Formats: sequence, C-alpha cells, structure tokens
Amino acid sequence: MNFLLRFLPRDKVAMLTLAMRITSSLDTREEREAAIEYGIEMLSDGKVSVSEWAKFGSALGILTGKH
Repeated sequence: MNFLLRFLPRDKVAMLTLAMRITSSLDTREEREAAIEYGIEMLSDGKVSVSEWAKFGSALGILTGKH
C-alpha cells in the first residue's frame, strides 16, 4: 500500500492516512464499514451538522468511551 501512496498528491495521502487510522481503531469489519458508509453519506451534501458529527463520533467510539 505504501508503494502506491507515493504516486498520489500529498493531500490525498494525508486524507487516506487519517481515514485508515480512524477506522483502524474500530474492532470489527462491520463497525469499520458502517462508519465509512456513514462518513461518506454525511459528507455527500458538503455540509455536516452538529448532530451528524455526534452520530459519526459515536460510530467511531469517540463519544461512547469505547476505547
């Protein structure tokens, strides 16, 4: 994977690194897929509300004290 990242612009590499680190903290594949799916849906209109951030944070285990 690191080999392929060399061909991407720096900002894209940073975004992918952030996404991988965030989702790697989730325990199961299902949790990761659900969080990714919701994150993409949340960003689809280009705006993120406070309640969407809260729901996303909960899916990542940030607000629930999971980790």
